[in-house]
Amino acid sequence: MRIVLLGPPGSGKGTQAEFITEKLGVPHISTGDMFRKAIGEGTELGKEAKKYLDSGQLVPDEVTVGIVKERLNQSDCEKGFLLDGFPRTVAQAEALDGILKEKDTGLDAVININVPREELLKRLTGRRICRNCGATYHIIFNPPAVENTCDKCGGELYQRKDDTEETIINRLEVYKKQTEPLIQYYKEKGLLKDIDGGQSIEEVTKDIGLSLGRDW
Repeated sequence: MRIVLLGPPGSGKGTQAEFITEKLGVPHISTGDMFRKAIGEGTELGKEAKKYLDSGQLVPDEVTVGIVKERLNQSDCEKGFLLDGFPRTVAQAEALDGILKEKDTGLDAVININVPREELLKRLTGRRICRNCGATYHIIFNPPAVENTCDKCGGELYQRKDDTEETIINRLEVYKKQTEPLIQYYKEKGLLKDIDGGQSIEEVTKDIGLSLGRDW
């Protein structure tokens, strides 16, 4: 199966991606993976992407699309794939359509994991990290035995700058602005499968399976 996975930060997309790809026997392809692979292999597009990444700039669409095309042409994608982090815009979605059309195929489904904004904020702002050993906690879902103190080494727990409410609200706004037109694009094509991501991990997994015609 050829699937695109959509979901905001904190939606549990990474956890679900691992399960889906294991069950379907297809590669999980994220934007970061694609860039690292192209750069590691020293392809022309990989070298081009490295220039932008090294200077802290966004990689232009034409380079990203080229790297996606290189990756999807590899043998492990013959039976399908799960794309995560691409496409991010309608322009990229149209480019993906073009790549797949050249291969005389298309997408089977676009899974969109929805989680209410309040729940996302609760999930993302509650993370705490130990300054000493790097252990991760969550003030609601995985709290330490003693407040602000690491269970493992007794170190002080802190909140990372990118986990503050202000930063997370900004990340969610950027995602919404980028992705809403994309959701509409796939809805009009009849490919979109909306999933309630506010449920337990197991329930989300089951709903994704049912949306794909699988009972797992």
